[in-house]
Amino acid sequence: MAPETVFGVPTRWERDSDKVAVLLPGAAYVPARPLLHLARTVLVRRGWSVQEIWWETPETRDQDEMAAWVMEQARAALDAEGDVPRVLLVAKSLGSFAAPLAAERGLPAIWLTPLLRYALVADALRRSREPALLVGGGADRSWDGKTAVATGHEYIEIPGADHGLEGEDAVESARMLVDATTAMDRFVAALG
Repeated sequence: MAPETVFGVPTRWERDSDKVAVLLPGAAYVPARPLLHLARTVLVRRGWSVQEIWWETPETRDQDEMAAWVMEQARAALDAEGDVPRVLLVAKSLGSFAAPLAAERGLPAIWLTPLLRYALVADALRRSREPALLVGGGADRSWDGKTAVATGHEYIEIPGADHGLEGEDAVESARMLVDATTAMDRFVAALG
């Protein structure tokens, strides 16, 4: 399913074969963008093997069709990992439509700017009993701080951050990414 390379760069990073993280991108936020790149870096340095998923989203904007498509992509990516003892799902924005699958399979997860205003996502996050980290921005219209709290999971809301977890200028954006990366590093360290 996943290409071995994109632009000559590997999409898989091998470390401990007993723990694999699958990274799902957003609609226009590919794994090479800062937030997912930093997530991969944290995971690899903490000993996780990482499989990046690169996709081209369908043209539909129908929520149900898009959610079904994401679930299909996520299921195929997770199934491709076989019987790995530990699997972590990391998803950005659109990838959060895989939340029902994570809840169903009992997977820990990192949700980067999850689409909390969609009941499908919010309900699945509330059902999930495995550790999860939600990372959102205070200026992101798809983030809902009250819903994040209601999930019962660890979360960080970065004031002023938009849907890409960026701010008004490059320096502010870099600081926001440091906050998000620090939270991810702590979460992954706690998973062991």
